[in-house]
Amino acid sequence: MKNDIKNKEDIYKLVKLFYKKLINDAEMYHFFIEFNNPELLEKHLQVLVKFWDNILFYTGGYRKNAMEIHLDLHKKKPIHKKHFNIWLSVFNESVDELFDGEIAYAAKSRALSIAIVMEIKVLELNS
Repeated sequence: MKNDIKNKEDIYKLVKLFYKKLINDAEMYHFFIEFNNPELLEKHLQVLVKFWDNILFYTGGYRKNAMEIHLDLHKKKPIHKKHFNIWLSVFNESVDELFDGEIAYAAKSRALSIAIVMEIKVLELNS
């Protein structure tokens, strides 16, 4: 039986697996090339831990504007609907592989909300 997401250590396991899968995905790889550098990857994983810790446990530890960061990325490397679908699918797969429970469900639900809002914002840029 899998445990639920309980703390930053669990979130770290999740984002590490998630990024490993994204880096190895042929459609997503080009967004993550810089993370072939282990130091840059580790630094980014720590940012993701703060982000998801704030999203799931309301810790207030993440202070950046994730939307702005991704809109800037879109200007350099266009993000399309298929990328949002892959991102969400890989995230859900990673959660399901490691965890089960209320917080795991909340993570997937919030990821869906984030993907929808980001996709809408990216589409606004394209119009």
